[in-house]
Amino acid sequence: MSEEPDESAVAPFRRRSFLASAAVAAGAPTVVAGPAQAAAAPEVAPLAAAGLGSVARLLAVPEDARQVAWLRSALQVAVGLELATIPPYLCGWWSVKDHRSEVARMIRRIVGDEMYHLGIVCNLLVAVGGRPQIKAAAPVYPGPLPGGVRAGVTVYLSGLTRPFVRDVMMAIEAPEESLARNAQASPTVGEFYDAMQRAFRTVRPELSVRGQVTQHIDSDELRPVRDLDDVEHAIEIIREQGEGTASSPLDTFSNDRPAHYYAFGEIYHGRELRHTDDGWRFVGPPVPFPDVRPMTPVPVGGYRNTSAHVGGLLFRFDAMYSTVLDSLDSAWAGAGSRGLGAGIRTMRGLEDPAVELMETTVPGTRGTYGPQFHAMPRPRGE
Repeated sequence: MSEEPDESAVAPFRRRSFLASAAVAAGAPTVVAGPAQAAAAPEVAPLAAAGLGSVARLLAVPEDARQVAWLRSALQVAVGLELATIPPYLCGWWSVKDHRSEVARMIRRIVGDEMYHLGIVCNLLVAVGGRPQIKAAAPVYPGPLPGGVRAGVTVYLSGLTRPFVRDVMMAIEAPEESLARNAQASPTVGEFYDAMQRAFRTVRPELSVRGQVTQHIDSDELRPVRDLDDVEHAIEIIREQGEGTASSPLDTFSNDRPAHYYAFGEIYHGRELRHTDDGWRFVGPPVPFPDVRPMTPVPVGGYRNTSAHVGGLLFRFDAMYSTVLDSLDSAWAGAGSRGLGAGIRTMRGLEDPAVELMETTVPGTRGTYGPQFHAMPRPRGE
């Protein structure tokens, strides 16, 4: 499959018509690009399906029965959802050879946003008396999104290709308004956050700042959630940065940045989004698809029978990734900004082994290895 976009790249964009075409791709079986990536669409790891449908079960609870315990359960699912986006986005970013390119900068900004969103939901959970379980929520790839949202979407780890942008990145962030829902429509991320927002308004729980974390995360500042106005603002940030608003795809908290879904759309279609007399269209200046390292999709269960060198890199990466998760857990267990800062610093160090893997050819293919993001148990006694 070539890296050329579909013919729909410059089709007129009216919010519903665009979402209809995009949602078809978002809900379609995963496509793996290129003859070098000879594997078929990744199977879903059986363990990754644990908890499938938990969002649907939460939303099935009558609204007048959703109390503080419901909010805690929902926010823990949100922790898993926000965490699940970061590894595939990092793989896409690391695979881009020139980090000064427009596409690399866009993806890097979105990774920072997702870390910020993870911090927000952790603070919200602590505010209502819960404790985030971050490492326990670490997903298995390839697999579904946590909680059963976006059923039919397989999230896998790969270098950046247009099918990966469409089938993973855009599929995760796709807005809830869709004319292409199938008969087994599943909740969207936006619908889930909307339900949490309504529950906060109804329950009006007492909010505690004890144990919440304050930290600069890229250009954003994570702050404690002190009252319901803070809750409303925090949830709106997550929804609008990811999906955009109903009024405009560019109407977000950052006026000069499109929401994640539309930023990924610009990468996929190869053009910036512009408002024309016919509606929103990808007819703006070109967004050149970057030169990338050809990381093949990580198989179910990870790599087997690797060389000692590759095995060492995989172990080094997974050990560092596990340290990141342990640091994040500790941040909301009393370590505060010190723990979160340690996790962010360690996360930056993941790039070196990841890139080395992405520059090591998988025997018998034209593609390369990549990080597996396997969470390793903490050694006993720690």
